Amino acid sequence: MAHSAPTARIGVDVGGTFTDLVLYDPARDLTHTGKLLTTPDDPSEAIVSGIARVLEEAGMTAAQLHSVVHGTTLVTNTVIERTGARVGLLTTEGFRDSIEIGRETRYDLYDLFLEAPPTLVPRHRRLEVPGRVDVNGQVLRPLDEAAVAAAARRLVEEEGCEALAVGFMHSYAFPAHERRAGEIIRGLYPDLPLSLSAEVAPEIREFERSSTACANAYVQPLMGRYLDKVEASLAAMGFAGRLYIMLSGGGITTVRDAKAFPIRLIESGPAAGAMASSFIAKLTGLDRVLSYDMGGTTAKMCVVEDGAPHHKFDFEAGRVRRFQKGSGLPLKVSVVDMIEIGAGGGSLADVDPGSGLMKVGPRSAGSKPGPVCYGRGGTQPAVTDADLVLGRLDPAYFLGGEMKLDPDRVRRAFAERISPRIGVDAETAALGVQRIVDETMAAATRMHMAEKGKDPRRFTMIAFGGAGPVHAWNLARLLKMKRVVVPLGAGVASALGFLVAPPATDMVRSHVARLERLDWAAVNALFAEMRAEGEALLLEAGAEPGSLTFTATAEMRHVGQGFEIPVALPGLTLSAADLPAIRAAFFDSYRARFGRVMEDAPIEALSWRLACAAPGTDIRLGGNAPPPAPLVPRATRRVLFEGHGWCDCAVYDRYALPNGAEFSGPALVEERESTCVVGPGAKVSVDAIRNLVIELE
Repeated sequence: MAHSAPTARIGVDVGGTFTDLVLYDPARDLTHTGKLLTTPDDPSEAIVSGIARVLEEAGMTAAQLHSVVHGTTLVTNTVIERTGARVGLLTTEGFRDSIEIGRETRYDLYDLFLEAPPTLVPRHRRLEVPGRVDVNGQVLRPLDEAAVAAAARRLVEEEGCEALAVGFMHSYAFPAHERRAGEIIRGLYPDLPLSLSAEVAPEIREFERSSTACANAYVQPLMGRYLDKVEASLAAMGFAGRLYIMLSGGGITTVRDAKAFPIRLIESGPAAGAMASSFIAKLTGLDRVLSYDMGGTTAKMCVVEDGAPHHKFDFEAGRVRRFQKGSGLPLKVSVVDMIEIGAGGGSLADVDPGSGLMKVGPRSAGSKPGPVCYGRGGTQPAVTDADLVLGRLDPAYFLGGEMKLDPDRVRRAFAERISPRIGVDAETAALGVQRIVDETMAAATRMHMAEKGKDPRRFTMIAFGGAGPVHAWNLARLLKMKRVVVPLGAGVASALGFLVAPPATDMVRSHVARLERLDWAAVNALFAEMRAEGEALLLEAGAEPGSLTFTATAEMRHVGQGFEIPVALPGLTLSAADLPAIRAAFFDSYRARFGRVMEDAPIEALSWRLACAAPGTDIRLGGNAPPPAPLVPRATRRVLFEGHGWCDCAVYDRYALPNGAEFSGPALVEERESTCVVGPGAKVSVDAIRNLVIELE
């Protein structure tokens, strides 16, 4: 008897506090979720044990899995904590210090003791190689191949480098010198991780391109070992399917590509939440959405319009000052455009000794030791502790009752560490923690949306993450938003994002010229090259031949401007006949951002981008809803709301709510991985896919 091919897939999101899992099998119409504490010393431990547990609960084996899709914060943490490989850089003669000079700008003009973001490659491991190419890609001086070999030997054998990066001047226009250097280095050291800037970030701007290549080399050995271990651990449990990895831009890719370009995974975990929001927005017919993902360590906000999150093509990693633009390492990578705020369930509350004012975050308790209520050694109250004191969480039903919370320990912690220093009782202190963390998120969201010219009042919030539904109602109230949507399984929705994300990648090449002087044949050749490369990658990542879509854009600006804007192009094969349409698209994009246009100023194009994507996987959300029945709360609990005092809240079982159910706040809706808090005056309904739709006053 022939066995049918496996159809089950698992998404795994490793966060700072919890590891979330979602299993979906269309053949069995089965969706199963899991959540367990992250193992920070070795994240693969939680991945493997979480997958084993979810499979056991679903009555399946690893051999029945088609694929596992994984996202990780390992790249981000490595850059922030500076725990990456010992890297050496080969660069053009005379440009050894380019990555340290940077843009020659100060991110804070008035700080006399400004701390510059440290480079990943110190000066003694940056070696120069003779050879020079001009801005047009013309060779002015041949590459000195003997110098390349000598520099590589010195960096590896004398300096002990574990990975090398190569960043030559203008290699985006003429990559042959870098490729030849790569051949020489691989001939000497075949197994040495190597990053060529013309492959990692083949676009204009020398500092950013070299910085990205160095960062890629910095995380390459660690990421390679990590992915090898995950693959080996999965194989040991009988998994014979494919492991896919989430990219920062919201697509999924192969393990091979992730090992070659791990820097493209720097925002891989947060991107999954934005993809989940995009999927839910499409299903519910919402065209303007604010994705709100609050986990244990951070809160992430992302604007989703017309079913897709906003994207950007640069990112700053490892900032000296977390929210100060210009204080980090610039990277040329495709990322979902979101703001991350140091506000999560594990964010620690303290009293500033100088001002005497309470503050919350950005330090987090993580999973070790975790908030005080976990009873794992934490002594400093966190946001989750405050939520427990305020009645928002049931100490006996956290993680479905798997983790028992200790409210008495939390009250003692507030009484000892917070209350005496600000002169209030534990409940008032906890309310202050909630007020601070919600106002922090609201202020950051207002700024993020204002920079995009967006008004939050015109958007619907989709809230998820373990702590997201707990704080969503109050955050929406502060932002004057009228509607909040909370999906079923909100506590693990980011893991759902891995399963609905499409195989996708973004390709880029730089070719700089004024529009009227463009070499259309050269531009079309770039698009043909990018299409072939993107198609090969996506087919390897599981896409069906013939299902791929390609979207072309260009980054353009007025001549003399310092920054460019993305402009949609009419196709992948262009000619002078397309100039009027391209100019019109540029003016539309310019007007949308700046409110005016300058039609007489000349326009130039710098970089050409191709977004390659396959269709995402459709998942039937909601499962089988319970039959209609009278709404009966399973309990009543007192909850403290600012401005309303202690209120008696009906507590509903999330899994028992039928489609079409309606009730009013104040109320609590509990499920295994999260609790949804509905404040006084709000009205709640359950839609056709079992979302909670909260309408605010």
